[in-house]
Amino acid sequence: MSGLSSKKSREQLAKLAVIAVSGGLVATLALPAYAFNHEADDSATALRSPKEVSIQTLASTPTIELTVARDGYTAVKRNTIPVLVNRFVTLHPPAQSYSGQAVVDFAMQFVGVVPYGSGNSPTTSFSCDGLTQYVFKNFGIYLPRVVHNQAAMGVPISAADARPGDLLWYPGQHIGIFAGNGMMIDSPRPGMYVAYRAIWGNPIYLRLKATK
Repeated sequence: MSGLSSKKSREQLAKLAVIAVSGGLVATLALPAYAFNHEADDSATALRSPKEVSIQTLASTPTIELTVARDGYTAVKRNTIPVLVNRFVTLHPPAQSYSGQAVVDFAMQFVGVVPYGSGNSPTTSFSCDGLTQYVFKNFGIYLPRVVHNQAAMGVPISAADARPGDLLWYPGQHIGIFAGNGMMIDSPRPGMYVAYRAIWGNPIYLRLKATK
């Protein structure tokens, strides 16, 4: 009888050992990977570190030049500075809303009479933009002072499409009135009077928009 009890006890102990081992294995399998690999855990933490996030943010910020390499090709992005002339693009010049020849005839009376100066009146002086402002004001068209402001009131046209009364614009320098046949009327520079003279350089021809 005692032999049977001893045998039964051994079997029970063996079962308990199997259960214990199985339970330990299950517990082991249930543990997360980082419980066994501190190095992998450190690496995962590093990927989420504020330092790297900051670097990625800076790298995505637009700069003057940004180079991106991906899958065997490289793309380079460069910031561009808009040029004023690019604003004025047209294929079909608008019709003149005024009599261009009447503008030329009106401006001709100041040739050799009114000196160059900072004014916009024939009783004082004409700067280049002062002359154009005064002339067109008499046709119900208001032009602001300063060359590039007046140029912004027009639409670029080709030299072939230009008609007397259109504007001749030298970006950043000068403005005058196209008189036809390669001639212009303008107030040139200090020491000179309003002139009727040949067109010089490479001006941009402008047709004024229909503004009153």
